[in-house]
Amino acid sequence: MQRFSRATLRATPWKNGGGTTQEIASWPPGAGLDSFGWRVSIATIASPGPFSVFPGIDRQIMLLEGDGVRLFTHDGRVSHRLDVPHQPFAFSGDDPIDCTLLGGASNDFNVMARGGQWRADVQVLERAADIAPAPHGVLLALRGEWRLNDGEALGEGDGLCWADAAQAWQAAPASDGARLVAVRFVPA
Repeated sequence: MQRFSRATLRATPWKNGGGTTQEIASWPPGAGLDSFGWRVSIATIASPGPFSVFPGIDRQIMLLEGDGVRLFTHDGRVSHRLDVPHQPFAFSGDDPIDCTLLGGASNDFNVMARGGQWRADVQVLERAADIAPAPHGVLLALRGEWRLNDGEALGEGDGLCWADAAQAWQAAPASDGARLVAVRFVPA
């Protein structure tokens, strides 16, 4: 199990150079962009343009802050306004997704899972909940403070990730308006 803070995550350029990303965790450790089984990151989108194509990857994206973007494919198969914070949107990494800004820059939470190997379950919690066990996962306090089953606290922007150890959680908000994202990765 490893703790992290959004404030200390290192920013690196996107695969296609069109933005930056802060990797939270990926599996297996040290895997590159073409060989990970799953990956969780935060991206900053500051200009319009194409997303990187990730063949065989199931993706979910969620607006964290900012005005958001419109996601689309030029053939019309995908058209989605990502402008409401904390609402995950799923799409295929095979799709050549393009985006336009709906205002200024935005920050987005990204979850990727290699199809046929892993399945990602993304939940946004606003009240106390039991999070089912999973061998791999990530928790991130989006707003406010949270208490976890062992009394551990997560402040806004803080998180935990775990791998290769089935872990279940009891999570409860410790402040008004608190939100937590829970990502569970299970073998496909």
